[in-house]
Amino acid sequence: MSRRDVISLSLLVVPGVIWGASFLFIAEGLEVMAPAGVTFVRAAIGFACLSLVSAARRPLTPGDGWPTAALGVLWLAFPLSMFPLAEQHVSSALTGMLNGLTPIFTAIVAGLLAREWPVRNVTVGLLLGVLGGVLMAAPGLDGTGSAKGVAMIVAALFSYGLALNLARPLQQRSGALALVWRALGVAVVLTAPLGVPAVLDAQWTMRSLLAMLALGALGTCVANVLTTIAAGRMGATRASSTTFLIPVVALILGVLVRGEQVAALSVAGAAVCLAGAWIMRRPAVAAAPVASLARTPQPIANTLVAVADRSITEGRCAG
Repeated sequence: MSRRDVISLSLLVVPGVIWGASFLFIAEGLEVMAPAGVTFVRAAIGFACLSLVSAARRPLTPGDGWPTAALGVLWLAFPLSMFPLAEQHVSSALTGMLNGLTPIFTAIVAGLLAREWPVRNVTVGLLLGVLGGVLMAAPGLDGTGSAKGVAMIVAALFSYGLALNLARPLQQRSGALALVWRALGVAVVLTAPLGVPAVLDAQWTMRSLLAMLALGALGTCVANVLTTIAAGRMGATRASSTTFLIPVVALILGVLVRGEQVAALSVAGAAVCLAGAWIMRRPAVAAAPVASLARTPQPIANTLVAVADRSITEGRCAG
């Protein structure tokens, strides 16, 4: 394997592993502080680290300020608050696996906004995704607490679906990293009132501190930058395949590191969901408007890889 092949493979694998591990990092953070603190620390560290990337500091296109602020709510502040709350009721492994439903929700929202029934491949993928989601959630719905956790995750995924459809035209005009950075800034401001007191009251350990640093610096900054570089080197569709690692990594780490118990039915559901997402991303439907809106499972990755070829060409990721 050549050096170029090793670099390309690393650009595909590393972001997926980081994002898959984020649910483990959230669980570790919850050991020492309230969910609001986890969300605030993640957003604040990610914002600070992304500030070091010159492409993120490029100005937005005039008129994109308020829509970007809305993304700070729909894309970051609200869903990133829901995941820590949900992990108080369900395992990090299940949370990560259910996150694989993101392209399903994105496609559903896209279809509703376009008022069009999606093409055949997308329809099949949606049906498989919904079936997979039901299979994943079913074993954990035997108690009120678990049902509440699943409901929070579903709310977060629906918010992602709205945000990702809103984000596409914005990032085409202003650039992906610039959009992510400013949306993160909005999220930091919105989560600070509850997050700062939670951080001050936290009983920090070295393990939880490292987990929070990794969650913010790696998950919210490094993985996004690597995905943008990957899309510039090998194209958006191939680069987005990194997101298929997320449910797998979340499952493995949840079981091996935290000793979580995951039902076989949930694992089967995750596999069905991934199959649905793969079908939706097949090249045969690349020209379909609704299909193209649903091709990237990971929330932030979706906005990055869609126009990363253009972003790299225009020098948006320099520095």
